[in-house]
Amino acid sequence: MENNNKSIHEFDLNLICEYFLGLKRQGPGSPEVTVKALSFIEGLSKNSSILDIGCGTGGQTIIVAQNAPGKIIGVDLFPAFVEKFNENAKVLGLQERVEGVVGSMDDLPFNDEEFDVIWCEGAIYNIGFQRGLMEWRRFLKKGGYIAATEASWFTEERPEEIEKFWKDAYPGIDTIANKVNQMQKAGYVPVAVFTLPENCWIDNFYVPQTALQEDFLKKHSGNQAAERFVAYQRYEAELYYKYKKYYGYAFYIGRKI
Repeated sequence: MENNNKSIHEFDLNLICEYFLGLKRQGPGSPEVTVKALSFIEGLSKNSSILDIGCGTGGQTIIVAQNAPGKIIGVDLFPAFVEKFNENAKVLGLQERVEGVVGSMDDLPFNDEEFDVIWCEGAIYNIGFQRGLMEWRRFLKKGGYIAATEASWFTEERPEEIEKFWKDAYPGIDTIANKVNQMQKAGYVPVAVFTLPENCWIDNFYVPQTALQEDFLKKHSGNQAAERFVAYQRYEAELYYKYKKYYGYAFYIGRKI
């Protein structure tokens, strides 16, 4: 397959946005996992401020809002995601507490120590786990929490095919132990770490893409870039089914020292 060694970052951003806009979630996860991560965060009140970086259309942000007090700002690079995010918040009557804004995670327009919690599900890889932890730390109040999912190796050794795929797609992938060490070095006390179950990937991410892919290809009939992108997504799913015991997402929760 010609696109096996291609990274998702090499595809057209407009195509990526259009494709993932059709999904309820733009990455692996579940309401149960979000609530579980929230359970490790203490001291939130109606005056708390939460920032969800790389919020997408807000699948996880809405769950946070429904299970935690305070005001929540979601930030994402894609205006179409943010527009849908705000529509979803309004439909659920959360618009007074939840707001989506357009912005880049490597140039956030916020004040130092503005937030009690920084949330990031399935997006920190865009800037890199260690870099994200270090650069976003200044936006957290002392004692504030960061909660992020990150691609992680579950074993010390992996088959060559999956090792090569992730080396090309995200060289920052590492073992859970090394990720915890990175969190400590970035100035956080690790509070909790747990792996996401398979349904977060299969039922909530890969399966919903199957019907969407056919419609996407019909809409972009003859568009080779769209065809290659769908082929890449299908290949990624195949690899997960084949090698899921070797890798996945882990949720890392840390408290700023």
